[in-house]
Amino acid sequence: MRRTGPAAALVAVVVATVLAACTGPGPTPSPGVATRSSGPAPRTVASGLDVPWSVVFVGGTPLVAERDSARILELTADGSTREVGVVEGVRPGGEAGLLGMAVDGRDRLYVYSTAEDGNRVQRYDVSGGAGALALGEPTTVIGGMPAARHHDGGRLAFGPDGMLYVTVGDAGRREQAQDLESLAGKILRLTPDGDVPADNPFRASPVWSYGHRNPQGLAWDDRGTMYATEFGQDTWDELNVITPGGNYGWPVVEGVAGRDGFTDPVQQWTPDEASPSGMTHLDGTLYIANLRGSRLRAVPVADLGASTDRYPGEYGRLRDVTVAPDGRLWFVTSNTDGRGTPGPQDDRVLSVDVTP
Repeated sequence: MRRTGPAAALVAVVVATVLAACTGPGPTPSPGVATRSSGPAPRTVASGLDVPWSVVFVGGTPLVAERDSARILELTADGSTREVGVVEGVRPGGEAGLLGMAVDGRDRLYVYSTAEDGNRVQRYDVSGGAGALALGEPTTVIGGMPAARHHDGGRLAFGPDGMLYVTVGDAGRREQAQDLESLAGKILRLTPDGDVPADNPFRASPVWSYGHRNPQGLAWDDRGTMYATEFGQDTWDELNVITPGGNYGWPVVEGVAGRDGFTDPVQQWTPDEASPSGMTHLDGTLYIANLRGSRLRAVPVADLGASTDRYPGEYGRLRDVTVAPDGRLWFVTSNTDGRGTPGPQDDRVLSVDVTP
């Protein structure tokens, strides 16, 4: 569904200028056999970024987080960038650093990062307008979450209920994914101020679902169904329908297992064709950015066992995808993260209109 209003109008101008220069489970899981489509040609919004991880819009202005530099950058109308701020105390290393961002209904910015004592979510008031945005002082929403160089989670998103959802990897502590006393291997649900909602499935706990290895994508469809992508170990990466209190099996099972007590994925893929990270929903389709698989995958919510691979191998590793206020898809490459092969413009943010 396209968004409208003042924010959409502002970003439409920015983009045009740049381009000129929870319901029940879905069908039987699929092994991930997909059709391929080149799709409409994307255009570069920004280039020369250093390990970008997340892109969001504040008052219609796009912001990008860089994992290793801990910088938050504003993308300007001429395709350049300006530094809005640097998140203090970030300890990058491996998959850790400055990771996901989200924006609430008051245009406050939420940032997920790795500090000396673990992962944390901080909130910033944002002042100024396009070309002059600035960050206020941070307020910690939640801290001390498990962190590691690998399986570090990192995605933030606000659900249609106005609550903040946080993905936490198992941080190499795989058995803790089944331990409800640990935050490792979980999806958390919090109020915007960091409190535990009274209707969470486990009393006085931020845990919304558990048994995850490394979830990194969150999205909701128009009916309010929640989805998450997840990195598997060696066999299966997953697309899951998330229900409150659900156990998704890790490390007991990986992929479709058909075992009582565990929720199976609605679609699974081998890691070499997936490694799914960011995800968004637009007009009845889930769009998933894939790292090792180097493609943008489109999954129709009407048939969760089907998918179409867009741009396979054309832009390298893809870390995030989101919907801009003008209804275009923006997706982010991740070829400078030490695991890709950077091209002369990498890393980039690209924009494409996928509507008919």
